[in-house]
Amino acid sequence: MPVTRLSKLAGVDIPDSQVAKQATELLLEHGTEFLYNHSLRVFLFSSLNAKRNNIKYDTELLYISAVFHDLGLVPHYSSPDKRFEVDGANAARDFLKSHGYPEQSLQRVWDTIALHTTIGIAEYKEPEVALMYSGVGLDVMGEGYEHLSTENREAIIKAFPRTDFKQKIIPTFFDGFKHKTDTTFGNIKADVCAFMIPDFQRKNFCDCIVHSPWEE
Repeated sequence: MPVTRLSKLAGVDIPDSQVAKQATELLLEHGTEFLYNHSLRVFLFSSLNAKRNNIKYDTELLYISAVFHDLGLVPHYSSPDKRFEVDGANAARDFLKSHGYPEQSLQRVWDTIALHTTIGIAEYKEPEVALMYSGVGLDVMGEGYEHLSTENREAIIKAFPRTDFKQKIIPTFFDGFKHKTDTTFGNIKADVCAFMIPDFQRKNFCDCIVHSPWEE
């Protein structure tokens, strides 16, 4: 897979520890060039948001979270019944556990990945969780685009191209959970199912209440 590998870009150091390198190799082995570029952009955007807001964070944990954050979409890590975010979080936790990381780090990375699509919660959690959410939001939806300098934006896109991102990302999401669309209930990814499936019937919270087994 022809990808760009850098140690620094836009003033951000890209982790190159043995663990970071092994995580990257897993992304390259089981993911795609499209997901690789997206994941590296997310790390860089998250890091720039941290720098702009003077937020202290663990660079390696943020990087590994970025690398794993969408791996739950790929067949190797996808479960038949869990949200793709949870699959990616479980994979990252298992990976770091195999390298002897402490429980606090395992939980931090798990939360960072599992909550990266959870609007209204992730942005109020620990630095890595909030930063990942901000980086994903910037790359996918352009949230905070106005704070990204032209110089940094052009440098990052040159190194890690978007390659028709707007057209490709929705089908990429859908391919990752089309076999388990019920897992998108209560999450923004239900919008992806509605976009991709004609007459998609969303599970409805109010229906769950009205049709619960309680007699009254």
